[in-house]
Amino acid sequence: MNTSENQNSIFPKGEKTNPDYFTGTAWLNVLVPKDETGTYTIGSVSFEPGGKTNWHTHPAGQILLVTDGKGFYQEKGKPARVITKGDVVVIPSQIEHWHGAAKDTSLTHIAITNTINGVAANWLAPVTDEEYNSCQPVNS
Repeated sequence: MNTSENQNSIFPKGEKTNPDYFTGTAWLNVLVPKDETGTYTIGSVSFEPGGKTNWHTHPAGQILLVTDGKGFYQEKGKPARVITKGDVVVIPSQIEHWHGAAKDTSLTHIAITNTINGVAANWLAPVTDEEYNSCQPVNS
């Protein structure tokens, strides 16, 4: 990853994400741990090229605001959608999905995650190479 990418970041990268829930390298900077109502958290997630989440759901939905790079968002059973800087992804409650960077570029997004009873995400299986490679290549 070239160093100029980090110089353009809005927020510092934060800490490496849990490898039980992510493939490749990703970083999480928790911007708002939980509001006073305990109903949402906000974080900046930076994926290195090829980095991605596992399949997962959110009991109360999530919103992604893409701030840099290029990657994918895919709901189970649907084709992957290319996401780039400036895109907004509204993820309904309980929809199985994953998101992450393309093979050749990083991706950074702000994640606004709603919680129910303290649960923000239900983590599932890793995205297979076959599933991820079906999103490639992206020539935009």
